[in-house]
Amino acid sequence: MAEPKKRLTKSRSGARKSHDALKVASLSVCQNCKNTKLPHFVCSNCGFYNGKKVVKSAKESAIETKQKEQLKDEYALRQGNCASSFIRV
Repeated sequence: MAEPKKRLTKSRSGARKSHDALKVASLSVCQNCKNTKLPHFVCSNCGFYNGKKVVKSAKESAIETKQKEQLKDEYALRQGNCASSFIRV
């Protein structure tokens, strides 16, 4: 392996290591819900980015799947078979 020709001084080693320190993350405020978030990231609370809705929340997804299931059950009842539900008419 290669060996250094001369020993590094403390100041040179310190100058190189000066950029290794951890920096405090800057936080910004969501325009929609006023919750703190990382800048240039989608708000994890409401799913808005730059004033526009881009991600559905978990509650909205659950409501949507429940509505789809209800529509599926209604369709099955209209067709005459109750394969997806246990409701007997």
